[in-house]
Amino acid sequence: MKIGRIIFAIIILIIIVIIGIAATSSVLILAEDESEGGIPGVDMAATWNMSGGFQWIYPGSSFNAEHGTLHNIYMINENNPYQAAKEIMEYTYNISPNIVVTVNNNASEKIFGGDIISDIRQYDWGDGMDRGDAADKAMSDFHMNYLEIPGCLLSGDIKIHFV
Repeated sequence: MKIGRIIFAIIILIIIVIIGIAATSSVLILAEDESEGGIPGVDMAATWNMSGGFQWIYPGSSFNAEHGTLHNIYMINENNPYQAAKEIMEYTYNISPNIVVTVNNNASEKIFGGDIISDIRQYDWGDGMDRGDAADKAMSDFHMNYLEIPGCLLSGDIKIHFV
């Protein structure tokens, strides 16, 4: 009986620590695209924190001291691409995220429905919208299905990395 309470207390403590880290630091959200084959790339990115909210970041304009972009973090550091992403965020934006959340195409389509990736590309390339505005427009076209998020976490379509 006491071991069960100790395990429960440890789980609660871990949850509180994770929530505390998330509440006090920036979270980097990366939309990874694996549809082009080979090494995945980061097509969209955003930061989120309690004070500043949600901010879009264009991966091609985010770079490190060697001019490697956020889009190519898997080429910069195959073994630890999220550390490379953190270094890029520090260099370009003076933001040091401790949590990186990656979302793949499967998760975005499950959560937002439809073919959201094609819609973003149409608004961006076809209609000439800014990439962040195109993503906002595509996401607003569909109602977010929050119930898909736990399933995407369990399937690995959304991953949480601590850096």
